[in-house]
Amino acid sequence: MKKIIYLLLMLTTLSYACKKAGSGDVIVDPVTPANTDLPAGAKDGVAFINSGTSAIVTLYAPGKTSVSLIGEFNDWSSSASPMKKTSDGNTWWIQIDNLNPNTEYAYQFLVDGSLKVADPYCEKVLDPANDQYITSVTYPNLKAYPTGKTTGIVSVMQANQPVYSWKNSGFVRPDKNNLVIYELLIRDFTTEHSYASTLTKLDYLVSLGINAIELMPVNEFEGNLSWGYNPSFYFAPDKYYGTKTALQNFIDECHGRGIAVIMDMVLNHSFGQSPMVQLYFDGSKPTSSSPWFNVDPKHPFNVGYDFNHESAATKYLAKNVMKFWMQQYKIDGFRFDLSKGFTQKSSTDDSQFRLFDAGRIAIWKEYNSFIKSVDPNNFYVILEHFAEESEEKVLADEGMMMWNNLNYNMNEATMGWLGNSDFSWGFYAKHGFAKSENLVTYGESHDEERLNYKNISFGNISGTYAIKANLPTSLKREELAAAFLFSIPGPKMVWQFGEVGYDTSIDFNGRTGEKPIKWDYYTDPNRKALYDAYAKFIKLKKNNTIFNSTNSTYNLAGGVKYIKLVEGANTVVVVGNFDVISQTANIDFGSSGTWVDAVGSPINLSSTTYTGVFSPGEYHIFSKTALK
Repeated sequence: MKKIIYLLLMLTTLSYACKKAGSGDVIVDPVTPANTDLPAGAKDGVAFINSGTSAIVTLYAPGKTSVSLIGEFNDWSSSASPMKKTSDGNTWWIQIDNLNPNTEYAYQFLVDGSLKVADPYCEKVLDPANDQYITSVTYPNLKAYPTGKTTGIVSVMQANQPVYSWKNSGFVRPDKNNLVIYELLIRDFTTEHSYASTLTKLDYLVSLGINAIELMPVNEFEGNLSWGYNPSFYFAPDKYYGTKTALQNFIDECHGRGIAVIMDMVLNHSFGQSPMVQLYFDGSKPTSSSPWFNVDPKHPFNVGYDFNHESAATKYLAKNVMKFWMQQYKIDGFRFDLSKGFTQKSSTDDSQFRLFDAGRIAIWKEYNSFIKSVDPNNFYVILEHFAEESEEKVLADEGMMMWNNLNYNMNEATMGWLGNSDFSWGFYAKHGFAKSENLVTYGESHDEERLNYKNISFGNISGTYAIKANLPTSLKREELAAAFLFSIPGPKMVWQFGEVGYDTSIDFNGRTGEKPIKWDYYTDPNRKALYDAYAKFIKLKKNNTIFNSTNSTYNLAGGVKYIKLVEGANTVVVVGNFDVISQTANIDFGSSGTWVDAVGSPINLSSTTYTGVFSPGEYHIFSKTALK
């Protein structure tokens, strides 16, 4: 009886409230979404069930008041598909039915009645500003943007996506010490800027001898004409380079030719098109309620919006991203951009930023262990770290590999300016590392000025010997440096077209702007000679274990530089003159007798000391026994 009286009182109160609202107005309290846990089969993003005729769609968005799913399945109605909230208040979800498994559906989330965002976990997006510049050759049958129905970037889901059938399941990754990585930007490698067109150049790369390709970022980034370090969607390959299956085919074909594929992964920061940024944003920067991002960056080198790397939500996302690319695309390694930025310590300059950071080390140990749990088979974890040597040593001892930049000192050597030309930082022992395999050394990368641009622009001159404004001489200086680079034990990296002396400045058309694609270089006899020399040095490195010897001595400080490697009964001595005038070399070879020259004629020593006059730019690769 008390319950009946209570209900009557409630109805009377509601009737009175409606009347008080005035003519035609009805006051209705907001309906709180039901607290319902995720159903079986749900996952981050979209999970298809019932043979693809239904989908469970989720969004992690703690603290939000309401979320609706809008899209082509409900004519973008903001009221047709309100999502339910899990009991912990963190995740929103809904099941939608009556889908055609063969149809692509565009969709978004409507958050708190006003914000429209795409799905952070989607594998394809439609971008109304940039998709119009993607040709049908690069991306056939690209779905049209739902113009007039919504605004902003939308996600795409499809149950029966095209499935790639992998062919090369027996690929064995090259040993770390023998890695010769080719850093490649799809945009500037071929005029068609696609995975398919890059494949047509695979013979060129195989002939060069490289055994790994490091793709600059290929997940969705802002705009089309980018280096890719402004990421927005981490599970979607950027359509400007081709389809998902085209990327998978590219990786598969590389494996078939003995080439590993390493992906440049950008998890230090994200940019404004990211739904995760937009969900917690005050118009100028992330809010303090963001599960993923710092309000203000913690270090001075940040671009975009800085991830809070100690956040559980960030770690969860990062691990999901890594696992996805490892499993769905059979990636062989990651080069992690700005890995030093994975810190919550505040710094204002690089001297503070690079200091030993136990928290940063713990984060990288955790990620490295996770990667090993997913794929323990020689998966490459490469860090662009550049932190204090003691910190890099800890990470190297865990099996991670460090980028090692010789650009400045090696370029001083190629230009013939000897004061700062010592590039012995290429040797792993100088870093305190136990193994050479943990140091990926290079003379050029996408972040550095081209060696040959500086040779031609600023090279030294002495009499008739000129490096500046002299292409044949400047290219021979590149050859000289390459002979030394590939003789230093450990993995190496080549930045695309360095093997033909690419000499367009990094600042041409803006630092990250499009650069001329110069396949005509390969037909230039002087540039082709440099390519052939690279191929020779790479072959020597891969075929002769002495180039990974743990027994090395060197002097790389003066005009005449040398590297001496010893393995068992064999010794290799690489010697060259980086000066612009003739110099005499006096080097202890360790034994007398006949020495083979991999780039010239044999010599016979009557004592253990080699003495010879070297013309500027002259070099030799001597060995006690013939190299393969």
